[in-house]
Amino acid sequence: MEERLPAALPEPPDPEIRPAGDLLRIGRAHDRAGRLDDAVAAFEQAVEVAERSGELAVLAEAQRRHGVVHHRRGRDAEARELCRRSYYGALGMGDLALAGEALNALGGFEFETGQMTQARVTYQKALALAFSSEELRGRIEQNLGILATIHGDHKAALDHYRRSLQAFESAGDERGIAIAYHNLGLIAFNRGQLVDAEQHFIRSGEVAARIGDVHLQGLCLLSQSEVCHTRQQYGDAMRRAEAALEIFEQLGARMDKSAAYKVIGMVFRDTGRPALAEERLRAAIGLAVETGWVLGRAESSRELARHYQTGGRNQDALVLLNEAHQLFNGLDARHDLVDVAQKMAALEETFLAVVQEWGQSIESSDQYTFGHCERVATYAVAVGEALGLDTMQCTTLRLGAYLHDVGKVRVPHEILNKPGRLTDAEFDTMKLHTVFGLELLAGVEFPWDIKPLIRSHHEKLDGTGYPDQLKGDEIPLGAQIICIVDVFDALTTTRSYRPAMSREAALAELERCRHWWRPEVYGAFMASVGASGWHEMAPTAV
Repeated sequence: MEERLPAALPEPPDPEIRPAGDLLRIGRAHDRAGRLDDAVAAFEQAVEVAERSGELAVLAEAQRRHGVVHHRRGRDAEARELCRRSYYGALGMGDLALAGEALNALGGFEFETGQMTQARVTYQKALALAFSSEELRGRIEQNLGILATIHGDHKAALDHYRRSLQAFESAGDERGIAIAYHNLGLIAFNRGQLVDAEQHFIRSGEVAARIGDVHLQGLCLLSQSEVCHTRQQYGDAMRRAEAALEIFEQLGARMDKSAAYKVIGMVFRDTGRPALAEERLRAAIGLAVETGWVLGRAESSRELARHYQTGGRNQDALVLLNEAHQLFNGLDARHDLVDVAQKMAALEETFLAVVQEWGQSIESSDQYTFGHCERVATYAVAVGEALGLDTMQCTTLRLGAYLHDVGKVRVPHEILNKPGRLTDAEFDTMKLHTVFGLELLAGVEFPWDIKPLIRSHHEKLDGTGYPDQLKGDEIPLGAQIICIVDVFDALTTTRSYRPAMSREAALAELERCRHWWRPEVYGAFMASVGASGWHEMAPTAV
């Protein structure tokens, strides 16, 4: 009888290999502690062991968490593939909540790479699977709220954050509750609802203290300090911001330190301590640059510009405002957690205020020209609108008009205010103000192309203008518009060398010189001056 070999016995388990669930827990602990290499190793082992043992739920979760760590390390392709495997594996075993977790992670990847529309679709698909997990539903609603905030839809964001709070409360997830209250506070603050904002921040801070989340406590203190600053409660604002700064210093949270320095700088600025204000705001900018925080750098640059504005340092303010404008523009691609359109609108208002203030300061010592830049800016925009110029072109016109005479600060006072006719030499000096203006602005860049308007606002269509004797289409359209309204305002206001003309006499003079301007510019001017009541703005003729 032939001897038969016994069937192969199973190999004994390797005592060095932990159960898949234990490896998953170890990986999560490493991840929370920031030990990403150790987390990757643990999650890889968890996946391998779960595949061998057939523990499908552990496998799906380990794949997803492994993918999230890969994404944080910049390995996006591997991250997405792991989360897709997690999603399909969870669907195959009928665990819809686990499948929703995988989709929520994929939506986060899409969000962070700028795929906003696709991220919203993915989050909505995840939400449809999250009916059995209140904690997951809370996180997805929170993510949808963030997307709504970025797009400036504060009503939708508020609805998402409220649903997020309800879900976290149902799940008993206290950290989620704290974050939801903080998000609700941010929405209320952005909408000017300071009482609601403060209450939300206080409640978030109370929950954060109860669960020992020190970082979130710091964020709540800082948010409360911004509410106090807005209310001009500067002492309370400073105390809360400094308490938040102390927490962030202990945690080594440099980005949050930047935000705290910004608020402290704003308080110093608004309480008349300029040296300390500049120091703190510069520290805020420096930390934002070091950490690559574009939004923080943009906002701190804007606040430092406002500080320079209050001190009359208009050129320095404009340099920083342009830098902030470029940074905010970049946020469209970087999708920092901000409504870019709202921030840009507020920034451009500040830009306009600085330019307007600078234009007025140029005229403040001259009783004859005070208000000239304001009127020229208003008239120019009216003509631009009559010509069908868009919002950007009209903004360019307004800013160019405010600063069209900035170079006159370098023209000797005795020439500017000479009561009689200028000599040829004096007039040559006066004509240099168009060039002096560009020299003054040499270190300032603008988001709008205003410098050609400043240089060329005395050019005439027939080539008899200055400083470059440009002809026809060589002259920027905006410069032609500023030129005609500048002449009109000069004629209808009293000057050191002559009394004001009546409106009718000024229009007759413009008719005589209409060959200086393009026909469409002259036509738009006449249509505007007849419809807008300009005569009510100009001083009464004497």
